[in-house]
Amino acid sequence: MRLVAARPRPFLKWAGGKSRLLKQITDYLPPELKQGRVRRYIEPFVGGGAMLLYMASHYQVAELVICDLNPELILCYQVIRRDVACLIDRLAELEQAYLHAHPICREEMFYSVRQQLNHNRRQLSFQHYTAAWIERAAQIIFLNHTCFNGLYRLNASGDFNVPFGKYTQPRVYHASNLHTIARLLQDALILQGDFQACAPYVDRHTFVYFDPPYRPISRTASFTSYAQADFRDEEQHRLARFFRGMHTRGARLMLSNSDPKNIDPHDAFFDDLYAGFAMHRVIAGRVINVRSDRRGQISELLITNYG
Repeated sequence: MRLVAARPRPFLKWAGGKSRLLKQITDYLPPELKQGRVRRYIEPFVGGGAMLLYMASHYQVAELVICDLNPELILCYQVIRRDVACLIDRLAELEQAYLHAHPICREEMFYSVRQQLNHNRRQLSFQHYTAAWIERAAQIIFLNHTCFNGLYRLNASGDFNVPFGKYTQPRVYHASNLHTIARLLQDALILQGDFQACAPYVDRHTFVYFDPPYRPISRTASFTSYAQADFRDEEQHRLARFFRGMHTRGARLMLSNSDPKNIDPHDAFFDDLYAGFAMHRVIAGRVINVRSDRRGQISELLITNYG
C-alpha cells in the first residue's frame, strides 16, 4: 500500500471518534509496525475511521481490512472508494443549496433530506451496489455535518432522528480529503457485519485495533445508538473472548474502552475481563455532552496483548 502525502481526516463527525486521542494512542502501537513486520491492519469497529486513516497514511501495511455493523457507514466507505467524484459533485450541490438558503429554508431542507433518507432505506439493498448508494452517502454526510452536534443516532425503527443543528457556515465536505481517502481505500477489504467477520484475516502478521461502543460509566452516559443492536455487557464479554482467541493466533491487538474507575475506583469490570493483558490509561475529554460543565477530562482504557 502506497503512503499519501496529504494527512487524511475523517469524513464524518463520529461520537467516540479517536481524532483527539490519536497522539496518545500512537504511543502504544506495537513496535512490529515500525519494524515492518505487520502486513495487515484490521479494524472491526471502523466508525469514523480516524485510526484507520492514520495507520494507512503513516505505515507501509500491505493490506487493510475494515468492518462495521452499521450498514449505512459501510455504504459510505464503499461509495468513497468506488465513486468519489460523483459523491463530491452531489455534496457540492447540497452544500451550495444549503449555504445560499435563508435560515428557515435551511431547516426545512435538513428535515426534507432526513425524511428522504429514512423513507428510502426501506427500498434500498445494502448488499448490491447501485447509483442510489451515491445519493444516500451524500445525504448521510450532509446530515452529519448539519445536524445537532454531529451525532449519528437511530430510533427503535432504525430511522435517523437527530434534529437540525443551526450551524452558520458548516463545511459539508472537503474534496481533496475525500480523494485522499478514496486512494487509501482502493485495495482495502470492506466488510459489513459483526466484529467476528474479520476472524479469517487475523494471523501473526496482523495488527487489530478494536474500538467498540464504550461501556457506559454511568446510568446516563449511554445517549446514542450507532446501530439498532445495543452493545451490552454480554457483548463486551463476547468481544473479550474473541480478543483472547485472536491473541492465540499471534496477532498484535489493541482495544479501547471506557474506564469505569472514573466513577467507581473499585469497579474492576475490564480488569477482570482482560486479566493477563496490559492495561493503559489515557486522558480524554468528554466532548459530547449537552451540559458544558460536564465536558471535563476523564481517562479511557487502552488494552494491549503486548507490553
